[in-house]
Order: sequence, then structure tokens, then C-alpha cells
Amino acid sequence: MAMADVTADFRETAPMASTKLEWGRALRSLRRLLADKDDTRQVFEIMRALNGRSTAQGYQRLLTTAEGGRIAYERQELAEKLMDDAWLDSLPEGSVGAAYRTFVRSEQLSAEGLAMVSREAAQAIEDRHPYAWFGRRTRDVHDIWHVLSGYHRDALGESCLVAFSYAQTKGLGWLVIALGAASKARGAAYPYVKAIWQGYKRGKAAKWLLGEDYERLMAEPLDAARRRLNITPPTIYDAIPVEARDGAVPKER
Repeated sequence: MAMADVTADFRETAPMASTKLEWGRALRSLRRLLADKDDTRQVFEIMRALNGRSTAQGYQRLLTTAEGGRIAYERQELAEKLMDDAWLDSLPEGSVGAAYRTFVRSEQLSAEGLAMVSREAAQAIEDRHPYAWFGRRTRDVHDIWHVLSGYHRDALGESCLVAFSYAQTKGLGWLVIALGAASKARGAAYPYVKAIWQGYKRGKAAKWLLGEDYERLMAEPLDAARRRLNITPPTIYDAIPVEARDGAVPKER
């Protein structure tokens, strides 16, 4: 069979992840999210509408990193790894993985739970395609980024992490949610907007986290990992009282 025929057959059997921007769909979902901060599905609807291009670009960027070719070739499904309790329990105290283990168990979260919500909003995320795999990878590291960034699951913490994630991924969906949260928080008694803005600046200053080998990172001491990745403390967020962090900003889940 000619090479051209092989290429044509591959294109027919391997769906391309959509890179179309659907602003109307995203803004409708944003309004629903701002009205009900616990409607997690709307987060993934926004991602589905606006993040296709950044996901494709992120995958291509991964291939340019020192270990990105290997990571992409192995195409590990992080959700499956993060659901392995025996592996999580084997990670040493003080490590990124130990902090993640405490975080998800205390909050009664799971990587599979987040994956299920994402599939309800966009079944295409399960496609057998490199861009879809990279989208799953971006989804599955969300709670690890909570641990690395120091942002908790309160509404403000989620909003700050959204801004951090925009800086890391350049996904327009993250930007839309961050701007929505900031607009709703404007004029509040506490510096919510400044905290969200600091989240963006911290994400921009940090090393590109989607290029990390997460199995190795999870075994690394948390403080050492933050220093290596240039993740600075969330000073504005930390200065806001815990009881005030669920103010007028949307919560991701």
C-alpha cells in the first residue's frame, strides 16, 4: 500500500480533537457557573468550547521538552495511576504524593470522579488521539496543582488556581472563568481580585508543569518540588481568613 493511502486511512480512523472556538457555548456555561458555583459540569463545558487550540499547542510543546517525547510515547493515563491506592500509600511522608493523598482523601475526591464529570460534558476527551490524551493529562493533574500551588478547594482557591492554570496552559476556558470570578468578586471586602491576579502571576513564573514526569514528581519532597518549579507562596490568598474564602466567586467542584 502506498504511503499516501496509509496516511489517508489513519486520518479516517483517528478523529482529530476539535480546535474550534465556541464563544456562545462558553459564555452560556459561564453564566450557569456564576449562578451555581457547584455546577462543575459547566467548567468542562467551557473547556470543551475554548481549550482545543491550547491543548493541541500544549501537546506539541511537550514534544520539544527533554523528556516529552518519552512521556508522549508512553501515554500514561494519570487518572488510572492516581486511583492506585497501593501506589499512593507507598509514597514517602513529606512528598508531593503524600500531600496529594491527604488532600484527596480528606476532601473525599478521586481522579476518576473528576474524569466522570468531564466525560459527561465532552465525551470526545476519551478519543484515541494524542490531543485528547493531553487533555486528559491536563484534567488529571488539577488536584496535584492544588497541592503544589497551596490553593484549597474553597471558592477563592479554585478561582486562583483557574488563573494559575491559564498562565500554565494558555487555555482560553481558564481565562474566561478567571475573569468571571474576578468580575463577581469586584468591590468585595477582601482582596479577592488581587488574590486571583497573583494566581496568574504565580502560574506564569512557575516552570511549565505539564512537561513534568508526574510519577517522579509525586515522590519528590513537596518543599523541594516547589523550589525547583519556582512556585512561590500564595501570600494574598493565605492572608484572607478561611471563613471568607467562599465569598462571591465560583467554585469548580
